[in-house]
Amino acid sequence: MQTLLLVGELVIAVALVIFVLLQRSEGGALGMGGGGGGGMGGLFSPRGAADTLTRTTTILGVLFFLTCIGLDLLAGRPAQSTDSLLTAPPRHQQPLQPAAPAPAGPQVPKPQ
Repeated sequence: MQTLLLVGELVIAVALVIFVLLQRSEGGALGMGGGGGGGMGGLFSPRGAADTLTRTTTILGVLFFLTCIGLDLLAGRPAQSTDSLLTAPPRHQQPLQPAAPAPAGPQVPKPQ
């Protein structure tokens, strides 16, 4: 389940980046569209395309956040198998042996 959500989130993230880059900035879109006929409300008019891109970006953003929350909830859930190296007890323990004292080297007189 976690792998499926992760792949979905990656696809949504790539699509979100593409749709954000397709949108025009506010300054560039104000002068577009010119005067002219009654076709200003259509899907492929500059205004209709901007509305469609904005709506799609909003939907992708909501889906991105929902998959993030889903992955967070799955990550917070305890694992079903306990065969982890960190949680499993060691198979056999050897008693710790005390460290041998360091061999004494030659004594150097201290300067006076």
